[in-house]
Amino acid sequence: MKLSRWFRVLPLGIGLLTAGCSYYHSHTLTYLGAPRPAPTEAARIEILHQPPERPHDRLGEIVVETSLSPPPDARKLEDRFRREAAKLGADAVFIVQDHAQITGWWMTGPWWSPSVTATQSRLIVGVALKYRPTP
Repeated sequence: MKLSRWFRVLPLGIGLLTAGCSYYHSHTLTYLGAPRPAPTEAARIEILHQPPERPHDRLGEIVVETSLSPPPDARKLEDRFRREAAKLGADAVFIVQDHAQITGWWMTGPWWSPSVTATQSRLIVGVALKYRPTP
């Protein structure tokens, strides 16, 4: 096969491989003055959608950005929150925000007449919580 033919087939193959993949990007923001407990086991961390009634300390925020199309797998998303919260020493993650937002622009076409398309992602923010010991 000629080399020029590979350059026509290769982008098609890469596009087919990446077209159906969800992506996950995450980062953590620790709060100034928050306790710094030892890391915990990720499997034991609770995912909460309402604030807990137990006394707790807020350790920091976990921000996860995912694709909108295809939508992310809920189990993988929760696992990402658990892994990040375990590094902070948390016992639970309280989801405080979940929305879609424009995260960039995709430009195609010639410079004198470009076509601009907005790219959107799903942004989810959770607060890592450490339960206080009960007396």
